[in-house]
Amino acid sequence: MPRPFAKPAASPSPLRYRVLGPLAVHRDDRALPLGPLKQRVVLATLLGSANSPVSVDVLTDAVWQEEPPRTARKNLQVYVSALRALLADDELDRPRLIHTGGGYMLRVAEDELDLLRFRSLVRAAEGQGPRPAARLLRQALDLWQGPPLGDDLRLSPRLAEEAERLELRHLTAYEGWAEAELELGGAPAVVEGLRDLVERHPLRERLRSAWMRALSGSGRQAEALAAYDDYRQLLARELGLEPGGAMAARYRMILAGDDRAGTGAAARPPAAPPPDLPDFTGHGEELRYLTDRLEDEGAGRIVLLSGPAGAGKTTLAVRAAHLLGDRFADGRLCVSLRDADGRTRSLPAVLAELGERTGQAGLSGPEAWREWLARHRVLVILDDVPDESAVRPLLPCGGLGRVLLTARGQLGGLAPVDRVCVPPLGTAESVQLLAGLVGEGRVRADREAALRIVRACGGSPLAVRVSGMRLAVLRHVPLREFADRLTDPAGALDELTSGDVSVRRWLAHGWEALPEEWGRDAGRLAAGTGEGPFGLTEAAEALGCDERRAVRVVEALIDAGMVTSPCGEVTAHAAQYELPHLIRLYARGSGLGTPTPVLT
Repeated sequence: MPRPFAKPAASPSPLRYRVLGPLAVHRDDRALPLGPLKQRVVLATLLGSANSPVSVDVLTDAVWQEEPPRTARKNLQVYVSALRALLADDELDRPRLIHTGGGYMLRVAEDELDLLRFRSLVRAAEGQGPRPAARLLRQALDLWQGPPLGDDLRLSPRLAEEAERLELRHLTAYEGWAEAELELGGAPAVVEGLRDLVERHPLRERLRSAWMRALSGSGRQAEALAAYDDYRQLLARELGLEPGGAMAARYRMILAGDDRAGTGAAARPPAAPPPDLPDFTGHGEELRYLTDRLEDEGAGRIVLLSGPAGAGKTTLAVRAAHLLGDRFADGRLCVSLRDADGRTRSLPAVLAELGERTGQAGLSGPEAWREWLARHRVLVILDDVPDESAVRPLLPCGGLGRVLLTARGQLGGLAPVDRVCVPPLGTAESVQLLAGLVGEGRVRADREAALRIVRACGGSPLAVRVSGMRLAVLRHVPLREFADRLTDPAGALDELTSGDVSVRRWLAHGWEALPEEWGRDAGRLAAGTGEGPFGLTEAAEALGCDERRAVRVVEALIDAGMVTSPCGEVTAHAAQYELPHLIRLYARGSGLGTPTPVLT
């Protein structure tokens, strides 16, 4: 699956890991013995998340399909120890397989793991012309040596799901390669391969569309038209749908004798998302779930990323859009629903930008937008949604388009929506992000200070990034001194500013959007509870009310993205709540927690 990038250790005699086929590891030309099945499951799970921590819970779930034994943790330690010895290299100055605060992590260089190389080649092909794209995608496809992970490892449900995701990525890469070859006039070379895949994936529209074009380009127009008719009947019978607009346009072109393209693509090139961050770090589980849902033909068409200001929602959404470039042939775009000052943009202004970005200038209204969205295989990120009413007219009712929302609140009035809460970064991930900005040597020289800095940022990627950008400029400031500044609650937010990027301003936008009463309640919670989780009784005392009203207040603030519930689903009186660290600092520093008379 897609994973955050980390700088792997260089290897003078690199291993070669293979997951795009039966699991295998080679040192030079010698295949290494990988041990019993459960040990191989651990290795395959670590390779699927190469260079990112994998928790003990995830490994346990992968190894034991039923109830794990009481000795599960000890058994995992045995498997990890055996793998560490197997993969060890005396010439490396640090082990490949390490234990982190978030679990175990396997360090792998891109040229050591076929999956990383595959992803790199597919990304490199994005936005290229047909000739380089065909070359790069062919190299990516040549890395495959059979069904991913082999048959025995698919006994693990988690690895079976991983293998299915990898096969889907192989399919999308093949579609991209075939389309590039068709642009180069290579229809006869791809037509039979496309036929085989269409037989295995009969409802995949992009695949069938390429096959129709290959048939037509090979002088087999009647077969191309029959392929469309078969698809139309199958789609109506199985799903009660009609082919999409792009597919119908291709049919009309072939019917008119235009063998050049079914791309229908005389129009503008597909819209692209904002630039991706090369040092994207963390949130691997959320990214994996997000990409799975957005590329799943049977899933819902709307996904919501929610979390406090600075949680990394937009960065995560943009990373997903880049990883899914080959899935959305008609484009990916990101439009904010707030202006630079945090104010909600009007619906006409948002529609005007959507129309301009998609070549539909002068959209007559939301209905025209939804009709266009239904006909196009496009991913639209609607960023920083203030409330349900601001986004509801823009959401799809069906068809090909997908919409990814980001919002501080839960937008509880929208349904059906897949909801993904974006948690704080872990300590190890935060340190990795900081090191990428200020330099690994500087962090290694004073790791204790680096830990204090990231903990003072409360797991906020924005705060860690601003700290790193500021320290990258202030090279003369020791990390220890900056850590002292951040651990002073009175001045911490003043330090989290770099150029025109201010964490305080970011937090203020979110606070100003709250109803006045909710802002006061959040301030009372900040003033009346300590750092870390608090219970309902503490919330009632801080708010000066009974527990019945405290539940309503806290749940309203959860819906607004100002309070989190870190301990999961439990009974109301045992529930734990938490104010994100930076929100607490902002409320206290702004005097928003001024005591008020007890309510009766």
